[in-house]
Amino acid sequence: MPQKILELSNVSKIYGNLKALSDINLSVNAGDWLSIMGPSGSGKTTMINIIGCMDTPSTGSVILDGTDISRETAGNLTRIRRDKIGLIFQQFHLISYLTALENVMVAQYYHSMPDEEEAMEALAKVGLAERAGHLPAQLSGGEQQRVCIARALINSPSILLGDEPTGNLDEENERVVVDIFRRLHSEGVTIIIVTHDPEVGDVAQRKIILEHGRITQDIDQTPIIRT
Repeated sequence: MPQKILELSNVSKIYGNLKALSDINLSVNAGDWLSIMGPSGSGKTTMINIIGCMDTPSTGSVILDGTDISRETAGNLTRIRRDKIGLIFQQFHLISYLTALENVMVAQYYHSMPDEEEAMEALAKVGLAERAGHLPAQLSGGEQQRVCIARALINSPSILLGDEPTGNLDEENERVVVDIFRRLHSEGVTIIIVTHDPEVGDVAQRKIILEHGRITQDIDQTPIIRT
């Protein structure tokens, strides 16, 4: 029986007169790879913020790795996010005066203790071991995003959460990053990615389509293996 890592039950988010999410129900098993797609204003960012412990629902419940995060305080959400979520954004948010290795180690510092060997292993996993001593300005956009992936993975999160992680990349670097996601998925990492790019959305195991704050489609994209 697959382990359930995330469950949203009747989740709504209301801002004044705007209902950004409306009665969302979603279950995610450990090792799943989901893409969340939909037009601007469909509720994608709101959903990712709730899953990523950056916001709470107005109604409904969110169970993340056995913990109900629906009504947690801001301080507890920060701790849960640090321990359970690996975040990758469209903007890289790397510290300009730190090397690639040091940027990865910063994430360790906030979680436990920096470990240079573990940080190097994370960079090697994304093909950047030889660039460990370079500053962000000395790296291409694709390389910077791969540092961000290594940083997100360093504390072994329950979910790797991406918000348009290929949005600032050219086609070649997008392909490199998607290949990294494919490999991580094959290793059992749970991945949830918000994207506007159909090519990125179509490679996920499941594709969730949002419209006007509601899930209108939940598409199983697992390849059919014929014998």
